[in-house]
Amino acid sequence: RAAPRYLQAIDHGDIDPRGQVQIIKETGAMAVIDGGRAVGHLGATRAMELAIEKARVAGTGTVAVRNGQHFGAAAVYVLMAAKAGMIGYCTTSTGWATVAAYGSRTPATANPAIAWGIPVRSGSPVVLDMACAVSSWGKVHSQLLYGRPIPAGWALDANGEPTTDPSAAKTLLPAAGARGYGLAFVSGILTGPLVGLKSPIHKTGGVEREGSEHFFYCIDVSQFTDLEQFYDEIGSTVHDIHGQQPAAGFDCVRLPGEMEWERTQEWSKNGIPLHKSHLRDLQEIADKIKVKVPW
Repeated sequence: RAAPRYLQAIDHGDIDPRGQVQIIKETGAMAVIDGGRAVGHLGATRAMELAIEKARVAGTGTVAVRNGQHFGAAAVYVLMAAKAGMIGYCTTSTGWATVAAYGSRTPATANPAIAWGIPVRSGSPVVLDMACAVSSWGKVHSQLLYGRPIPAGWALDANGEPTTDPSAAKTLLPAAGARGYGLAFVSGILTGPLVGLKSPIHKTGGVEREGSEHFFYCIDVSQFTDLEQFYDEIGSTVHDIHGQQPAAGFDCVRLPGEMEWERTQEWSKNGIPLHKSHLRDLQEIADKIKVKVPW
């Protein structure tokens, strides 16, 4: 139900629909961008574009965004780098703490997305896009939407007890225990104190009210090694992994991002499946701003 939430955030002044994205600090290899409290995709897209530009000159480019907003799917931005023949990385803050520390019963970190994109000569780029918790909150909300329980080991309720009820989930557990907790903690530093702002545990609201900070990093492969040789090795690696025997219950062995790439190709041709409540939410927004929907 993100769409009506962000419309409310604009109405309440938490997101500025006229916000300006500005570079506030810059060197040859890095920059800090102020997102102007605008819709988060604007500052994030400009940041990755700038990281790519700087990597072409300096070999690597690093851009941080402060005063931004939720930027959507992290994979979108690392795909920009991969399509430019670069290795891309990004992470983002998600408001206050909603994920337990390893061994805690209460939230200690946010649930930042982290993403890496690896370029290939053709076909599906290798893209790792993951939450630092065992799940994203979006998946929890989807389970609630479809009236399904969440798996055991995903979440804690308000009392810090394990729950499989998505409506009772108040704290997510970190992915792979201490490992996911560590990734979430470090991501919170890159998207908080690094740009002069708070760690998630010191924030008092969600992403719309507190804003969101982002971190982008690009590596220009061609300045580290011969690009065609790199593509040859990546292609051979992908081929050899695909050639491995699948374990029981699997039809094939995949690379990170392949399923999403296949869905993208299919949905680009046949349309994106949406839950009826999403259509209703979008219809309400369209009616409010007097835009005709295509369904």
